[in-house]
Amino acid sequence: MVLGDDGVHDGAGGKLHALDAEVTRCRACPRLVAWREEVGRVKRAAFADEEYWARPVPGFGPEDARLLVLGLAPAAHGGNRTGRMFTGDRAGDVLFRALYDIGLASAPLPRAADDGLRLHGTRLTSPVHCAPPANKPTPQERDTCRHWLVEELTLLRPTVRAVVVLGAFGWQAALPAFAAAGWEVPRPRPAFGHGARVRLPARDGGAPLDVFGCYHVSQRNTFTGRLTPEMLRGVLREASREAGVRAG
Repeated sequence: MVLGDDGVHDGAGGKLHALDAEVTRCRACPRLVAWREEVGRVKRAAFADEEYWARPVPGFGPEDARLLVLGLAPAAHGGNRTGRMFTGDRAGDVLFRALYDIGLASAPLPRAADDGLRLHGTRLTSPVHCAPPANKPTPQERDTCRHWLVEELTLLRPTVRAVVVLGAFGWQAALPAFAAAGWEVPRPRPAFGHGARVRLPARDGGAPLDVFGCYHVSQRNTFTGRLTPEMLRGVLREASREAGVRAG
């Protein structure tokens, strides 16, 4: 993938590309702006010679994606460094390996935003687009950022058929966004759990959305075995099958 002159990934195309460009210019949350930029100045020793992205990280993947994978927020020395979702940290390595194993990614290990890696019928995004201190956005920051996810979902509605939500925070953030983008979310809201699945009908009679829960690919979950590669592949495989994604 190549970054264009505006710092946004070339090839995103159309309205989704324009939305991604808007996301990268957002400065709505003072705490997150200060943190992402401080991390970009101070840097981690291992990346001292690299120029950090240090801006909001837009979604990554084709504009006609049928499957959406939704995380939490960019990592300080991962997406905040590379400028691409789930790229540059161990959590992303786990996710991309699983996507590659089931034919949804062109390579098993993401290196940088210009490494040429492609996703097949799949897009990655998050409810918060800036790296938060201690990986914990506040509820206010989550709510402030929600309109970006609503707009992204609205643009994807013609094609998206399934969403894999990584972690309870993402689940809680995503349900109101699904409702705002035109799907019916039941009351009481469905609870998060690994392997949870709920079908959301469209209020306008359009295609429903199948939402799958999966433990987050954080090091805490993967190192302890709470989330194994087999568990992750299982959820992604089921969701991609439901979405009608053809492996690359």
